[in-house]
Amino acid sequence: MASKKESTFTNMVVVLFVISIVSATSLGFVYELTKKPIEDAKIKKQELAIAQVVPAFDNKPMQEAEIVKIGDSELVFFPAKKAGKLVGVAVKTFSESGFSGRVDIMVGFKPDGTIINTSVLGHKETPGLGDKMSQSKSKWSTQFNEKDPKVFKLIVKKDGGEVDAITASTISSRAFCEAVNLAYTEFMKKYN
Repeated sequence: MASKKESTFTNMVVVLFVISIVSATSLGFVYELTKKPIEDAKIKKQELAIAQVVPAFDNKPMQEAEIVKIGDSELVFFPAKKAGKLVGVAVKTFSESGFSGRVDIMVGFKPDGTIINTSVLGHKETPGLGDKMSQSKSKWSTQFNEKDPKVFKLIVKKDGGEVDAITASTISSRAFCEAVNLAYTEFMKKYN
């Protein structure tokens, strides 16, 4: 009877080992299969965000991108040109201060620093509250359009600025403002 238990235990270990190998191989295969389509989708989303936040252009901003290190993160500048003349710059920016963590935004600037438009690239904010920063959820972010940060305080009104916060989502609103402010500050250093 003891040998039957030992044999059963050995069989269970072998079966578990085989299942583990098959699962790991399958996961690796699926990862390799989906890696490129996921990367392509990210690039397409970024291209669409650039086109959304700057005027029409005839160059390839992603090929002319410039990176600026900010601590452990980075801002990416995408210059948009028409007939060789700079018409705007899309800046991929971020804030680590969102209610649920990092917020990634694309902000478009005219050459003089005026905000053209914004586009949220990624966040984990609360559905129905903080996610209203995305234009697909509400028009909240349009209050930044055509604002000149030299005179428009990119801070929520509750903190002495001019930005109306998202109702019940002041932390998310602050993070959005922080990301736009960071983009503006670095844009002015680089282009003015």
